[in-house]
Amino acid sequence: MHLPVQLTTVHDGDELMQHLEVISKNLPYALFLDLNMPRKNGFECLTEIKKNSDFNKIPVIIYSTSYDQEKANIIYNEGAHYYICKPSDFEELKNMIHKAIMLLGKNNLQASKENFYINKVKFVL
Repeated sequence: MHLPVQLTTVHDGDELMQHLEVISKNLPYALFLDLNMPRKNGFECLTEIKKNSDFNKIPVIIYSTSYDQEKANIIYNEGAHYYICKPSDFEELKNMIHKAIMLLGKNNLQASKENFYINKVKFVL
């Protein structure tokens, strides 16, 4: 299924937060945050976003190169909607992003802890 999307990228967490301030009247449908961004990492950005009344309704999907249960618990408790472990294959990554967007479309609420982690093996639509 083809989804019409507009992708905006930033280089680091500081640039992300500045960008959100600039576009505060036209916020994105969702944010995909890398845990390991430079200058301000994904943890810091997620915390700032969820504490900011202008941004805290934006669904946030965290992605990282590896899955760490302790980190997943922290970001779940901070209000992230989903957690994705980046696969090495670009097509798999696109499929996982698509799945996250489809889940947000069905229910814009944070996933339950059991469904928080999206991967190609555990995910079922």
